[in-house]
Amino acid sequence: MRTFKKPLLYFFIGLLCIAVTSHYLHYDDRLLQLFREQRTPSLEQKASIWLNSYAAVIQAKPIARLKKAETSGLAWHAPSNTLFTVTGKIPKLAQLSLTGELMREIELQGVADAEGIEVLPDGRFALVDERRGNLVIFSLPQENHIDLSQALQFNLAELMPELMLPSNKGLEGIAWDSLHSRFILAKERNPHTLYALEFDLESNQFGTLTALPADSLIVRDISGLSFNQRTGHLLVLSDDSSMLLELDEHFKPVSFISFLRGFNGLDNSIKQGEGVTMDGQGTIYIVGEPNLFYAFKNSPKQE
Repeated sequence: MRTFKKPLLYFFIGLLCIAVTSHYLHYDDRLLQLFREQRTPSLEQKASIWLNSYAAVIQAKPIARLKKAETSGLAWHAPSNTLFTVTGKIPKLAQLSLTGELMREIELQGVADAEGIEVLPDGRFALVDERRGNLVIFSLPQENHIDLSQALQFNLAELMPELMLPSNKGLEGIAWDSLHSRFILAKERNPHTLYALEFDLESNQFGTLTALPADSLIVRDISGLSFNQRTGHLLVLSDDSSMLLELDEHFKPVSFISFLRGFNGLDNSIKQGEGVTMDGQGTIYIVGEPNLFYAFKNSPKQE
């Protein structure tokens, strides 16, 4: 009986370990989401971004001169049809072409740890300073440097001190919700949370900062955000989970893609994805530390 009980005990311990690991990494949630996506009507798919129809067209392209600065955040600039990335280790704002070529570098003074970037409808830019817990709004300078200590700043940490805890796990992503005139902000982890902050572009008046539903976030952390005006859906980038998640207007999962090797046309896994954005044609762009650039295009299945 001893020789029977010991292997049986090991078997159940192994099952328990698999179950706990699966739950911790959200593999069970991903399987459930895949099942839901298989049952989603085609009209609903077309009304969404529908991430699982995307495939990589540019992979792990190094961005010149930004390796030491470390890219962390990405936004599409509609007037110029270019991209802007912000760097955290050496604070910079860099302009990129849609193929990841460096076009311009702007030195950022007055911020300690820039982690996310967004372009506002009036042409201004907004970023979050993780170390100080600030939201900073500024105009693009003509020179290749700008002192952001003179820009419009809003201290989010004063409203919610928990945004600063634990250290280096605070504000990580920012997106502009054009349908509700508000910022959507992300706390990276422990816990990873989404927040909404109303903002009037004309008067520069901030509203209340409120936590958004996070129960359906099937990710372990949040490293970047992007809002899609056509669908009203939010893209949530997760470094630890190696995935990009689409949330609907109620912050419920709609679709996702994995950034592991072999999925969605990737030759190798994306390591440390830090910024995400989408252009007017629906192409999705990703930047990862230290300076890697990716692009994904929609390749819908033929009906």
